[in-house]
Amino acid sequence: MGRPLRIQYPGALYHVTSRGNERKAIFSSKRDREQFLSYLESAYERYGAVIHVFCLMSNHYHLLLETPRSNLSQIMHHINGAYTNYFNTKRKRSGHLFQGRYKAILVEKDAYCQELSRYIHLNPVRARVVENPLEYPWSSYPYYIGVKERPGWLKTDDILGYFAKDKSDARRYYKEFVKNGIGKETDNPFEKVFASTFLGGDDFICWLREKWISLKDADTRNIPALKEIVRKPSLEEIERAVESVIKRDDPLYKKVAIYCSHQFGGVSLKEIGAHFSMRGSAVSQSSRRFKVRISEDKELQKIVEKIRRRIGDVKC
Repeated sequence: MGRPLRIQYPGALYHVTSRGNERKAIFSSKRDREQFLSYLESAYERYGAVIHVFCLMSNHYHLLLETPRSNLSQIMHHINGAYTNYFNTKRKRSGHLFQGRYKAILVEKDAYCQELSRYIHLNPVRARVVENPLEYPWSSYPYYIGVKERPGWLKTDDILGYFAKDKSDARRYYKEFVKNGIGKETDNPFEKVFASTFLGGDDFICWLREKWISLKDADTRNIPALKEIVRKPSLEEIERAVESVIKRDDPLYKKVAIYCSHQFGGVSLKEIGAHFSMRGSAVSQSSRRFKVRISEDKELQKIVEKIRRRIGDVKC
C-alpha cells in the first residue's frame, strides 16, 4: 500500500521537519551540513523548490519552503533520499537515516511567514547551543540580516518585504524582530496549528475546504489530512438537498435520505438512526439494500448524483 498523499497545490507553503532515526545525529561535521545545503540547491534547480528559511540542528532540520510546481513529495524525496545515500556511503552503513516520513505543515503565507521564520531562526537559541542566533552558522539568519552573501537558491525578499521596502531597513527591523522573540515561548506559532497539519486562520481553512470539496474524487482515505478540513454536511443539510430533488411525500424520499446520510454525512449509524427514528443497524441495512438497488437503476443513479452535487455545494 502506498504512503498517504500530501495536500499539494501550486504555490503551497510548508514548514518541513525531519528527525534522525531514534533521534540520532544526522549532521556530524561541517561537510555533512554543506552537503545537505547542496541538495537544497539542487532541489531549487531541478524541481523549482523555493527555500525561504532553513536551520540545520544536529539531529533534525527545519525548512520553510514553497512549491510553485505542486511537487512537495518529489522535492522531499530528492532532499532526504540524496542525503541518506551520501550519509550511508560516507559512513559505510545502510538503512534508514530519518525517523519515519518528514513532517509537513501547510502554512497560510501572509499571516504566519514572519513568526515562522523567527521561530526557525531561534531554534539554536532555544536548544541552548548559542545565545545569539547570529552565532549559529547553519541557518539562514545571517543571510537575512546581510552578514553573509545570500546564495541564489535562498529567497529572503518575500519575508523581509513584510518589514520594509528598503532592504537595509528591512534587515534592521527583522534583526530587531528576531531579537524580541528570544525567550518568549508564547510566540510559538505551532501552538496555532490545526489538526497537526495546517497553520492558518479560519479563512485559510475555509479556502482549503472549498478547494478540496470541489474536487469530485477528493479521497480522505489517501489524504488523511482532508478528514480534518473537509466539512461534512449536517443531516439537516442532506435532507434539504434530497428534498430539493424528491418530494417528502414520495415513497422514495426516506430511503434516499437515509442512504445519502450514510454515504455523505460522516456521522455514526447511531446519530443517523436517531435522526430518522430507527436503530443504527436498520440504517446500515437500509443503506446497503438501497445501494444494490441504485446499481441496477440508472435513473436512481442520476437522482443520487444530482443530490450529491447539491450536497457538495454546501459552503463553509
